[in-house]
Amino acid sequence: MSESLPEPAAEPAATRPSSGAPTTTAAPGTSVRRLLRATDRAALGTTDDNGAAYVSLVMLATDHDAAPLLLLSDLADHTRNFSRDPRVSLLIDGTHGMASPLAGARATLMGRIERATAPHQLGRYIARHPDAEGYAGFADFNLYAVRIERAHLVQGFGKIHWIDGAEVRWPAPADLPLAAQEAEVVAHMNDDHGDAVRLYATALAGQPDADWRLTGIDPEGADLAAGRLRTRLWFDKPVRDAEGARVELVRLVKRARQMIADAT
Repeated sequence: MSESLPEPAAEPAATRPSSGAPTTTAAPGTSVRRLLRATDRAALGTTDDNGAAYVSLVMLATDHDAAPLLLLSDLADHTRNFSRDPRVSLLIDGTHGMASPLAGARATLMGRIERATAPHQLGRYIARHPDAEGYAGFADFNLYAVRIERAHLVQGFGKIHWIDGAEVRWPAPADLPLAAQEAEVVAHMNDDHGDAVRLYATALAGQPDADWRLTGIDPEGADLAAGRLRTRLWFDKPVRDAEGARVELVRLVKRARQMIADAT
């Protein structure tokens, strides 16, 4: 990132609603992708050797095209199951903390699981789940991606959609510049613009004040974490490289400043 971000304003005295959160008016495929981007865990469904359904909890990250990424042990039952039959499903639950969970959004993804070997993919997973760094290098752990073929979205009573996987995937080319530049952008923001990162979380995403850090940037937004807290910063316009990310991050920190100024 060649140009510096402007210095952010003082921290807000209280949290405020997110200004960049996805709305409920998005197309069904976009809504599923937003659930994926914002969620760090899922229920993984596989088929055992008796043909019975087997469901387990897995930790989740996403690639730049929103493909789910899973770091799994060869010794786990689900791994043995999909080694025989690569067809899997994932339940993505966006209802956490809701008083009426059945009125919230959730999506079931169906597709095939395969090894993920692109250099940036493991980095994205570990940035999302730092605890995984301790065992990511073990010989019996491997990173997998789920290639989504269909999705079933429920957004509350009567709001149900079957969606083709192509509508969920973000059309990111394999040579997307941002994939190679992501680690540098994230390090630059955390090392040189920590105050801006904190503003994204508190002023724009409505999160409590904490030591917030960027953990990843994709074409649609950025992931932030502070300890066990997680939140998502959504871009107004998609980006394809570090310069595009810089433009969006500058614009968003200006928005955060303005929100604080308007509230004082």
